[in-house]
Amino acid sequence: MLILGIESSCDETAASVVKDCREIRSSVISTQIEEHKKYGGVVPEIASRRHCENILGVVRQALDEAQVTLADLDGIAVTYAPGLIGALLVGVSFAKALAMSCGKPLIPVHHIAGHIATNYLTFPELEPPYLCLVASGGHSHIIEVLSYTKFRVVGRTRDDAAGECFDKCARAMGFPYPGGVHVDNAAQSGDSTAFKLPHPAVAGNEYDFSFSGLKTSVINLLHNAEQKGLEVNKNDLSASLQRTISEILTNKTILAAEALGYKKVALAGGVSANSGVRAALSAACKERGFDFYMPEKKLCGDNGAMIACQGSYNFLAGITADESLNAIATLSMEDI
Repeated sequence: MLILGIESSCDETAASVVKDCREIRSSVISTQIEEHKKYGGVVPEIASRRHCENILGVVRQALDEAQVTLADLDGIAVTYAPGLIGALLVGVSFAKALAMSCGKPLIPVHHIAGHIATNYLTFPELEPPYLCLVASGGHSHIIEVLSYTKFRVVGRTRDDAAGECFDKCARAMGFPYPGGVHVDNAAQSGDSTAFKLPHPAVAGNEYDFSFSGLKTSVINLLHNAEQKGLEVNKNDLSASLQRTISEILTNKTILAAEALGYKKVALAGGVSANSGVRAALSAACKERGFDFYMPEKKLCGDNGAMIACQGSYNFLAGITADESLNAIATLSMEDI
């Protein structure tokens, strides 16, 4: 089985061909980071325009590198939610036209489900059920993966996502976009105990997250120091921030795993590339005898392979769409 996956939910135009659910035959990504860097973040209108310009070439290259033609494909999968609406529309419109023109099934894929699927590409032995922490610039979720296509959200952010907190604090420290990787790099030379940062509490659901207060605390710390003419050690603050976010994500995930009886825990999303988060959750799982899974770093960011992988399982489950498929900016995993 060969599935073409197309991803365009934010600022990466990506396409990939995956064979038999877990074998990556090709993976092509056209990133816009350098263009958006000058604005300090993703500009939706620019992102949509670049997707329009890049998507045909990216898909062609993915097919060429996989040494397949459209006729060889069993289906075409595409991210339809959630994400920047203009960016999503480019991918969905292209995939619909391509599927209709070559008579192939169109397979809708939820972006977060795609991130979860990166672990299948890294670990051939991994099968549901298990618990997965998905952390990225726009999402922070603890999800029960009940089957390849059924999910239950047990925890989510009430405000900022973990990746958003990393990026906004990085910007306040003067790091360029995207800030998370610069915080990670600076943290390697810093003292993670130098600053005592808050672990915001959330009422109503013990597995939910809140990172807005942590972000505000860091920004206020920097502003207060600037007003007093004091210099903040950015390496120490980066290390302290990374440790705090890692502790929050890890503690909530382990709490949920123990309460719900899961012995298998996975990590996914853009923040899964962060060395502090990877180390903290890995150590916590090892301490409790849990099996722990996390994707290769090259699969942590948005990519077409994750969409093709999840699309493969959707296809096997009979989940397809027709020409009425539309992009959706916000959609819960439980509303798939």
